[in-house]
Amino acid sequence: MNKLDLTKTFKQYYTATGIPELVTIEKGLFVTISGKGDPNGAAFGEVTAALYAVAYGIKFSSKQKGRDFTVSKLEGFWWVDDNSVDPLQVPRDQWHYELAIRMPDEVTRQQFSEAVLSAEKKKKSVYIRAVDFKHIEEGLCIQLLHTGPFSEEPGSLKKMEDFMQQRGLQMNGRHHEIYLSDYRKTAPEKLKTILRHPVR
Repeated sequence: MNKLDLTKTFKQYYTATGIPELVTIEKGLFVTISGKGDPNGAAFGEVTAALYAVAYGIKFSSKQKGRDFTVSKLEGFWWVDDNSVDPLQVPRDQWHYELAIRMPDEVTRQQFSEAVLSAEKKKKSVYIRAVDFKHIEEGLCIQLLHTGPFSEEPGSLKKMEDFMQQRGLQMNGRHHEIYLSDYRKTAPEKLKTILRHPVR
């Protein structure tokens, strides 16, 4: 049985360079979960685990149907309540986030619902029911590949901000990160993260 690898199927979506560039991001299908708080807090780990539980439930049901796939990279959309302030100056416990994992386009809502019920029985997590299933389309974006610790992202974000200003562009959505590396197993200096901003 061939296993679908979404990072290869949607190569443009999961590829960026260390230089800011403009790209157009098409609509994709995702399982997502929203929350608020410090990404280093305990709740964030539980929210992430709930999302993965549903994603793997969908993977196993697809495998039974002969359409196995590799569970894709974790992604995060981040924002704060006040758009007029620098988000990096806002306390981390005030950050909002929506975590996402891309799904194959043929996954159905019924598969999703069955995966939620199955995960709920296994995990006993209060967050399982918060997992959502939806399309996300960002359109025109600036992106850049950040290599190194999350704490050094401001330098990469400054490059993206300068790129936007030089071209007369404005933010048109939420800050988006795609975690190409598993941050639980990778040395901070080797982490690779795609930073992406919808613009207009």
